[in-house]
Amino acid sequence: MGKIICFISEDFADFEITLAFHKIKNIGKKEIFSMGYNYESVISESGLYYKPNLTVNEAMELEDIEGLIIPGGPIRNQQKELTELIIKLDQEEKMLAAICHGPQYLARSGILNRRNFTTSCSIERIKELDVEDPFPRENFIDQRVVRDEHVITAKGRAFVDFSFEIFDYLDIYQGEHRDKEQLFKDIMDR
Repeated sequence: MGKIICFISEDFADFEITLAFHKIKNIGKKEIFSMGYNYESVISESGLYYKPNLTVNEAMELEDIEGLIIPGGPIRNQQKELTELIIKLDQEEKMLAAICHGPQYLARSGILNRRNFTTSCSIERIKELDVEDPFPRENFIDQRVVRDEHVITAKGRAFVDFSFEIFDYLDIYQGEHRDKEQLFKDIMDR
């Protein structure tokens, strides 16, 4: 069974990933882990406490990671070990999925330099924060969700679409529902 890892940090937007992880665990029967730089609890944007059960360094040692999901949150500094993990997973062509401001980590790792992507983090927001823009803006596409090979990015308001793109990539429903509109209806009716 492959593992799906979720990187969590202080003030991350937990609402953007709950649907995805609910279905990955319960329908896809995947093993899921929350990952941080260390084991210290973080408080999400919603005010809930989350405790990582894996560090980034420990994740580097795992052999059966199927994908990494990165929720949105504030623009933050990035530690070297996260960059190394992202590059490793990219080289192994594992799913890299990031939403809202989460693609900042993929951008700083160089992953978006050769791929189309989207993000909620506008140029105006970067100027407002007075930080260096991590994004290669020439590859930005103004869409709700962008999938380029094994890399999935989304705007924060598109968290349902993001989840469905992940389901499709991981074949969570194993061909059971190929029509996304019908799948959405089936999920919402449960």
